[in-house]
Amino acid sequence: MKKEDKSVIISKIQETLQAYSHFYITEAQGLNAEQVSNLRRLCNKNDVKMLVVKNTLFQKALEAHGVDTKALAGALKLNSAILFSNTGNAPAKLIKEFSKANQKPVLKAAYVEESLYLGENQVDTLVSIKSKNELIGDIISLLQSPAKNVVSALQSGGTTIHGVLQTLSEKN
Repeated sequence: MKKEDKSVIISKIQETLQAYSHFYITEAQGLNAEQVSNLRRLCNKNDVKMLVVKNTLFQKALEAHGVDTKALAGALKLNSAILFSNTGNAPAKLIKEFSKANQKPVLKAAYVEESLYLGENQVDTLVSIKSKNELIGDIISLLQSPAKNVVSALQSGGTTIHGVLQTLSEKN
């Protein structure tokens, strides 16, 4: 591959790194063409971008992007498929779902919420990370809970007061 071609690929990877806030490095070696096609379809359905690039080119793109790649040295071996997403746990859910039937892809490393996760044993941890929208939903439901309790108490109290007043008026 010519040096010019490599620099074009590195710049495209850098653009992708800027567009997405999270990435997962997976080992997809051993998947046949049909399985790779199914994985790509599943990625597209879940708003995850999948790239298969040379590890050295991805490493150079990360370095140019300002990421320290020393911790990723072990993950950037063999064939790698890079999954990019703006939702931190979407690729982890995808990996977990797809690998049940296919044994691959295997997580090598992930960069999620400004933290680095290494090894395939981190998939369950990454699945449990809540996305920004899930956290906002949790906060809204927590904020609504006291207001719902007050409204409920006022409504039930109103029927009680009405019952007492009705009983008193019937006695007179």
